[in-house]
Amino acid sequence: MATIEAAGLAIEFPLYHHNARSLKQRILASSGLRLKQDADNRVVVAALRDLSFSIGKGERVALVGPNGAGKTTLLRTIAGVYEPVAGMLRVEGEIGSLIDPAAGMDSLLTGRENVVLRALFRGMTEAEGRALADEVAGFAGLGDFLDVPTRGYSAGMNVRLAFAMATAMSPNILLMDEWFLAGDADFMKRAEERLAQLVTGADILMIATHDMTVVRKWCTRAIRLEGGRIVADGPVEDVIEADRA
Repeated sequence: MATIEAAGLAIEFPLYHHNARSLKQRILASSGLRLKQDADNRVVVAALRDLSFSIGKGERVALVGPNGAGKTTLLRTIAGVYEPVAGMLRVEGEIGSLIDPAAGMDSLLTGRENVVLRALFRGMTEAEGRALADEVAGFAGLGDFLDVPTRGYSAGMNVRLAFAMATAMSPNILLMDEWFLAGDADFMKRAEERLAQLVTGADILMIATHDMTVVRKWCTRAIRLEGGRIVADGPVEDVIEADRA
């Protein structure tokens, strides 16, 4: 069964090439600042601070909050990109990530080769990977560009390829950042239809977004982050109304 559980979760990023003495003075001057010293006497940014939550099968969770609140950092931590410096994080279930369009891509390989490589990584055979590449090609609408190295792709082409790859293999846990909303009208129509199928099939959905229409449409629960901390967690309307108050 798919589950995500965190207790006291913390993520920190060291700062380099800065005046440490000046930063230490700022830390002492403002208790709310997200700068601190770690055990190695380095100045670090506290990206996520003491997060505790539990998400079970069937939940559709929106991560909301201002820019820099920690939404994408939390998604990347759950995906295994970042290692917590404190606390506990337990994730059970196969993860599908729509966080960074370029994540897992080899820019020297063609789009087709990237799809096959991703399939092999997921335990599929080469024949299954090639069949998957044909499906991705049809959905992404890249035409002959599927056999061109991805370093020559535009931002939009990278998004279409990444979206098609991530949604072609149904995961237990689907993590999405709001970049997936970018795209031309025709692609977005097809993307919404596929997302509807995928969200229904996924055990857990987590999406970071500022778009309350998306939150209301796809989610049943919202977690609001501010300054790397959870300030609200509950039914979507309750969290949205509390933010307005």
